[in-house]
Order: sequence, then structure tokens, then C-alpha cells
Amino acid sequence: MQMLIVKGDPGIRKDAIINYDGEEKVCFSIQRQGDWHGPDEVQLWCTIGTEDERETFEKREYVPNWLDVDTIDAEALDVVKARSGLSV
Repeated sequence: MQMLIVKGDPGIRKDAIINYDGEEKVCFSIQRQGDWHGPDEVQLWCTIGTEDERETFEKREYVPNWLDVDTIDAEALDVVKARSGLSV
């Protein structure tokens, strides 16, 4: 599990599936930052992981501050499913 900061909005929402770092990851949660006071474009702070890590996320059996953090531009993100039930 890790935190992924997406610069821009690629249209993903909670439970979206993305192809990141060579494998499919699920966006367990997304916090939208920067709508009111900047930066110039919105940022999505996503907690991502594999489907095997969903139970760990739901039971909060991790320390959010200890997750690895990476940043990517929205245009570079490969979206498999934008949200539950919708395909891109």
C-alpha cells in the first residue's frame, strides 16, 4: 500500500483501478486538494494498493504517515477503470 499524489484530475474516484508501476492498483481512498487556495491545478491524494491489501486498509491496520509517497501527472496515469462499474 502507498500514497500516490496525482497532479491534475484524470477523472478517477474511489475504487478506481489504475495501472501503476507495472501492476494494477486499486484506489482505496481519494482526497481532493487545492480547489480553493491552490496550487494552480487540483491534486488527488490517493491511497492505493492491491486487492489483497483491501482488508488491511478497511481495518486500518497500517500507519498512514509511514506509507511511501510518489507523485505523477494526471496525463501520465494509466486508468483501467475510472470508478466502480465504469470503464475508460
